[in-house]
Amino acid sequence: MDDSKKLKGKDLINIGIFTAIYFVVIMALAMLGFIPIFMPTYSVLMPLFGGIPFMLFLTKVKKFGMVYIMTILMGILMWLTGMSYYALVIGLVTGLICELILKKGEYKSAKRAVIVHGVFSLWIWSNYIPLFFFADKYWSTRQNFGQEYIDALTKLMPMWMCPVHLVLCFVFGIVGGLLGRLILKKHFVKAGIV
Repeated sequence: MDDSKKLKGKDLINIGIFTAIYFVVIMALAMLGFIPIFMPTYSVLMPLFGGIPFMLFLTKVKKFGMVYIMTILMGILMWLTGMSYYALVIGLVTGLICELILKKGEYKSAKRAVIVHGVFSLWIWSNYIPLFFFADKYWSTRQNFGQEYIDALTKLMPMWMCPVHLVLCFVFGIVGGLLGRLILKKHFVKAGIV
């Protein structure tokens, strides 16, 4: 492999910095989940607002593996913060897809960057999996929320919403990517992404 295509210390530092920034944005939005009505909005709010730091990160990505590592780190962080390991499992697949999309555009396609954010945002949906498929186990570790909260959220998240949330994560990932690209237009031009 050509040395210019290998990940270097600077690349790993960028991954770490942008993963931390993205994680802070996501966790700030996650705090809204203490009010049941906001939990279903994660599929809209997280991809939308996460698009800004993620798209800034993409202006630094020029090598295969950077988005994949970020996706894996987000999966690990979700797992460590009490969500399931599904974000890591989904991320192993979606992160690779993101890398292939970016590489196909030689890391210079703004359109591909927007699509990549839509695919990347699917990890958010994975956090709903336990609610839809393993609700008893999920709620058994969250009894401190109280029965009123559990009942309210269960009503807001019927099984038919599972594929709806998947689609919302992708669609609002695209919208968030477009928003990020618009806000960060100067950075995209400077990075040679058109």
